Amino acid sequence: MKRVAVIGAGYAGLAVSVGLAHFGAVVRCLDINEQKINQLSLGVLPIHEPDMEEMMHLQMTEGRLSFSTDLAAGIGQADIIFIAVGTPGQEKGSPDVTAVFSVADMIGQYAKKDAVVVVKSTVPVGTCEVVQARLREQTCGVAACEVVANPEFLREGHALHDFLQPDRIVLGAAGERSLAVMRDLYAPLVETGVPLYTTDWQTAEMIKYSANSFLAMKVAFINEIARLCDTVGADIETLSAALGADPRIGGRHLKPGPGYGGSCLPKDTEAFARLARQAGMPLSIIESVIESNQRQQTYVVERVKQVLSDLRDRRIAVLGLAFKANTDDMRESPTISVIDHLLSERAQVIAYDPKAMKKARERWGGRIRYGRDVYEAAEGAHALLILTEWPEFLAVDKDKLARTMEEKNIFDFRNMYNRHQWKEHGFQYIGIGK
Repeated sequence: MKRVAVIGAGYAGLAVSVGLAHFGAVVRCLDINEQKINQLSLGVLPIHEPDMEEMMHLQMTEGRLSFSTDLAAGIGQADIIFIAVGTPGQEKGSPDVTAVFSVADMIGQYAKKDAVVVVKSTVPVGTCEVVQARLREQTCGVAACEVVANPEFLREGHALHDFLQPDRIVLGAAGERSLAVMRDLYAPLVETGVPLYTTDWQTAEMIKYSANSFLAMKVAFINEIARLCDTVGADIETLSAALGADPRIGGRHLKPGPGYGGSCLPKDTEAFARLARQAGMPLSIIESVIESNQRQQTYVVERVKQVLSDLRDRRIAVLGLAFKANTDDMRESPTISVIDHLLSERAQVIAYDPKAMKKARERWGGRIRYGRDVYEAAEGAHALLILTEWPEFLAVDKDKLARTMEEKNIFDFRNMYNRHQWKEHGFQYIGIGK
């Protein structure tokens, strides 16, 4: 029976822990955050991730999943150790891999037997090589720890689903023994036909950054086309549907919005661009993608100003604060930039999100107001902005909103609604690229 330690109880670490336990491994998820581990040990999921809590309870009940802050015991007993800690972006675009190296040193200190160390965190090219060197230095022959790069391709809000039903598995290693261990670990997936790609550390590290940068590029592209549609009077929805029908292009990530956000795409595009500059091979496309995404967030406020003119003392209701639906994560959410721009224009902002209100209060405090629901947020508003595609926003009572708002201006920056339905209720409806 495989004994697995997963270090890091964030989105990726929890998806890996619950998923591997589901496949039959005995998993101990480790983290230094006592409050988080205490919550998890009681069966309380500290993040919003549909379906994960139910499966987590099942694996805990069946004895395959546990949580602990005792890294020494967890590492010492494990055959496979996943590093799944964060690598947040820094001011100049370089990812902070301090936590990865710190965990590697702890593994070297506490390892009692040979183990495969799996770098699940998103790391720049060359990191796995450094981790391997540090492990050899720390273990001093007590244990042989072989490093494998195993990038994650998990979407927040769908992380467990993506782990259990991945598009592909990527393994980067310097030796066959570690690859054999990982093939065995992922056998339940490979046997169902999931493609498995084996390569070296550097290529595996590059695959992750290339994938996220390409996705960001598609988002930025369709947002730029949407801005042009607004200018020339074309319709982005028909346009993007026709583009996506071409199998060489594909329809995913061709829906316009206020810009990409979250813990991955902004950080990874910045890191990839910086790596390329340092290597003397700049990625001009990715540099442009970063600039275009920032432009999109500014454009959202410009569209509001085109209708309302002066935003001073205008009451603006913002619906949706998380960077996307089905998560409470506000990291690099385009909503942050939009609200900050509105505040700089002296607008009065009142916001609502089904899951991210606590984090919003931590971000803005008393600088904005907070609604308990859509209607309280919209009360007395001169404009209502849709920035996150939460399904509950589709069920709003238009007549009730009409009675609630001061001026009936709807800015649908996710193109969720039918324009004509809003017009029938007396609203001025402004989409993006429509």
